Amino acid sequence: MNPTAPSHPRILIVEDDEVIREATRMALERYGFPVSTAADGLEGLEMFHAVRPDLVLLDVMLPLLDGVGLCRRIREESQLPILMMSARTDPVDVVSGLEAGADDYVVKPFESAVLVARIRTVLRRIRVVPAAPEPLPVPPPARTGAAAPEPAGAVPPGAVAPGPAAPEPRTPVRSFDGLEVDTDSMEVRVHGRLVPLTPTELRLLLEFTAAPGIVLERAVLLERVWDYEWGADTRVVDVHVQRLRAKIGGGRIETVRGFGYKLRRPE
Repeated sequence: MNPTAPSHPRILIVEDDEVIREATRMALERYGFPVSTAADGLEGLEMFHAVRPDLVLLDVMLPLLDGVGLCRRIREESQLPILMMSARTDPVDVVSGLEAGADDYVVKPFESAVLVARIRTVLRRIRVVPAAPEPLPVPPPARTGAAAPEPAGAVPPGAVAPGPAAPEPRTPVRSFDGLEVDTDSMEVRVHGRLVPLTPTELRLLLEFTAAPGIVLERAVLLERVWDYEWGADTRVVDVHVQRLRAKIGGGRIETVRGFGYKLRRPE
């Protein structure tokens, strides 16, 4: 998200239907989002450069430059979240939008509350935070009336207490045969080369590298990465896995037919 962004992220709507464009703009503004709009693909590209939005809501069918082409142009210079809109549920349209770099899609017509929920879900993916370390176990209290046990490592009277033990080094980098994922800087490198990933692709890779060799079902990935707690279109997972493979190497993520995917363990 832009460091100078307001309290609510700015959204750019690119939609050629004036009724839908204005209705969507007013609905999002009621929820507090600053909104900019464009009526065709070329104007959308100009507005993208002018306002630098935090999320683009992009129709598939646009004049002058269609939504898929605009999505590709934006992806050439930015990894910001992109949510595609389409009145058509043809698998070709859906897959084309996702392959162009969109993070997710919604089918028109949609309820404004549903759209806002999907926008907030997509925006949450850009706030990737490593899991906090588990707290240290707390010893149980001594029984009443019983002598307190000698603490482990207690120093006898007159003896010199040893210095504090050096903390075990933490290794934020997950390495897998040339693939390195730094969970502190959220940078991914393949054989030393920095690989730019979208927030959704990064969260997907973090799930795989946290459980190498373990099959992750599509439904599990939808819940953990896309925050979907209901049955959703698994093509979203499949296309993002394909995009991730193209960036980190096709042989690293295996398909387990009928189940899902797993990250290949280094041999």
